[in-house]
Amino acid sequence: MTIAGGRRYLVTGAGGMLGTDLMSVLAERDATGLTRARLDITDPGAVEAAVAGLSASDVVINAAAYTRVDDAESDEATATLINATGAGNLAAAAARHGAVLVQVSTDYVFDGSATTPYGEGAPRHPVSAYGRSKAEGERLALERHPDGTRIVRAAWLYGEHGGNFAATMLRLAGQRDTVEVVTDQRGQPTWTMDLARQIVAMLDADVPAGIYHGTNSGEATWNEFARAVFELGGHDPARVLPTEAARFVRPAPRPAYSVLGHAAWHGSGVAPLRPWREALEDAFSCGALGGRAKASSDRTTSAHPTAVTG
Repeated sequence: MTIAGGRRYLVTGAGGMLGTDLMSVLAERDATGLTRARLDITDPGAVEAAVAGLSASDVVINAAAYTRVDDAESDEATATLINATGAGNLAAAAARHGAVLVQVSTDYVFDGSATTPYGEGAPRHPVSAYGRSKAEGERLALERHPDGTRIVRAAWLYGEHGGNFAATMLRLAGQRDTVEVVTDQRGQPTWTMDLARQIVAMLDADVPAGIYHGTNSGEATWNEFARAVFELGGHDPARVLPTEAARFVRPAPRPAYSVLGHAAWHGSGVAPLRPWREALEDAFSCGALGGRAKASSDRTTSAHPTAVTG
């Protein structure tokens, strides 16, 4: 396959949190970013027109997705159209032109009942509409372009360009005396910039087709993640109080355990992503999360605790 310098990259969902970071990482390369307004991935004709002209040295990265997890419970058809049909359209077009496809997926393809990290080959068993739509997207991508598809499962994403848990915690730190965050859901906080760099690194290394887990290493509960955000943001982490998910019922069930294994990276020549705490520190240092906030004396005077889950 042609070296990275000779490749062209097409990024769908380029206006999202991950897509924006992907375009930043690809800034010095021949990369085209298409937002939802510029490309409807559910339209096969539009997808074919966008992918036309790509070749075996080129790459499509699908970062476009329906991510409103709770809304998907009452609108599964739309979630499936975007997350499954759209992925299948891109895979079919990439296969026709011989291009590589990177399909970004999610930990929600699993039910969260495990107690040890999910391997890349673990059976999919989604328990939410969103999870089912993404699992079907994986299936279609691999079915329609088996030799050219790399599935990259992400989880607990945060970053500079979009709403996310870390940003919510920083906002609440300035508004409330305390926040309650769940201690009985465990996963891997993952910085979108780290994930974007990993995706480009895996393409540069020409890793084999298959499934990879694009999450920062280690694990934490949402409560531990929140406390780290408070601490690094200059707030007292003791203001983050424990609670349980049962107290914060939402339409879509959340996996209680979303820790993903990284075995596939070890045989690919690309190292797994670094520990989540190290990445979070860098996200603060570079200003991706607004930099270090004022000391905890900026707390509000009235307490309005809130239960928070992912």
